[in-house]
Amino acid sequence: MSQSRPEPGDWSHPAELARLQAAELPRVLAQAMRSPFYAARYAGRAKPVEAADFAGIELTTKQDLRDQYPFGMLAVEREKLATYHESSGTAGDPTASYYTDRDWTDLAERYARKWVGIHPSDTFLVRTPYGLVITAHLAQAAGRLRGATIVPGDARSLATPLPRMVRVMRALDVSLTWCNPTEIMMLAAAAKAAGLRPEQDFPALRAMFTAAEPLTEVRRKRISEIWGGIPIVEEYGSTETGTIAGQCPQGSLHLWADRAVFEVWDPETGGLSPTGRGQLVVTPLFREAMPLLRYNLADDVEVAAEGCGCGWVLPTVRVLGRSGAGYPVGSGTVTQQRLEELVFSLPFDYEVMFWRAMAHRDLLRVEFEAPDAVRERAVKELTALVDRELGVPHRITGLPLGTLVPTSALTAPRDILKARYLFGEGEDWDRAVMYA
Repeated sequence: MSQSRPEPGDWSHPAELARLQAAELPRVLAQAMRSPFYAARYAGRAKPVEAADFAGIELTTKQDLRDQYPFGMLAVEREKLATYHESSGTAGDPTASYYTDRDWTDLAERYARKWVGIHPSDTFLVRTPYGLVITAHLAQAAGRLRGATIVPGDARSLATPLPRMVRVMRALDVSLTWCNPTEIMMLAAAAKAAGLRPEQDFPALRAMFTAAEPLTEVRRKRISEIWGGIPIVEEYGSTETGTIAGQCPQGSLHLWADRAVFEVWDPETGGLSPTGRGQLVVTPLFREAMPLLRYNLADDVEVAAEGCGCGWVLPTVRVLGRSGAGYPVGSGTVTQQRLEELVFSLPFDYEVMFWRAMAHRDLLRVEFEAPDAVRERAVKELTALVDRELGVPHRITGLPLGTLVPTSALTAPRDILKARYLFGEGEDWDRAVMYA
């Protein structure tokens, strides 16, 4: 792999992608058979697994990865590994993933495929967890590949509270950020709490990269408005696969079909197809340490091969995620995606950023924060929207700012301290050794 490989817009016809996939599959299959898991799964075959057998290969599941924890999927010597990672474990026990230096070249190239570019002149704030997950390391590797200055802001860390990140963004002229959509909102709220205006007090900021949550178009536009109209560039991936899709200038998510084989699995029929609605299955084409054959991400998606206005021939994907599952309320069904669209269709001047909802069988409860001056109007308008669009029994409540996201979370410095052992008279020595 090298930086000279084609970029997303370089492919002129889907047939080119099909030829690339067919050429790479024999090597992918051979490498996979070096792992204990795949070697055992196909040990009884009379002949080695070949590219012609791909249509008959069974799915690899998240449970398979959990059962093989930690190194049952390893296809290279341990000495060749560059990094080790684990998933967050939000949907069960975590899974392990590992990469060689060669794998990391591919990972970084895929992440760096941002239509707004990543340049040596950029200062790039990475505001996702460094922990065991891959997300922050992925952005850092891609930023370094393109020569940007990396600011390792982390997330969920006492050492990097929101006020500190707002200060860093201003002082360092941060031009790019990487965080989930909720964190982008939190940064905006923290900026406002510091007396700043996100839309005008961060003039160096030119784009914000985001992932990890299903993001409706109306919410993406609202986030962009909050930050002065800059692009909010979405991508899609996982710790097990790295980035597998990225946004084009038209706003569509395109699958990197020149870096992996993608299929859609229908849980009802068990069938696999290149397009349609179901669960996304991925076979990375340039994976050395941990090859995955027909890995089912278990994410609900909709994949299409129709042309896009951007000119890319790569297939598009709409990620439904958990928002695809609806909750019954009254005689209707409510999804997070549809509610999000309604909440963020309220006028920008109402400054609604944070909300929550609970779907009871007989009542939908929705709560949101809004400034005192507009709260009553916002409640009336959202009530009318829910009546018209959802038609379910509901109770809409407007809350004062700071109710759902405490003001202290936006303003408290909370900088972590180094361990101490010697204290002066009158100091709180119960904090000895503690990092707080």
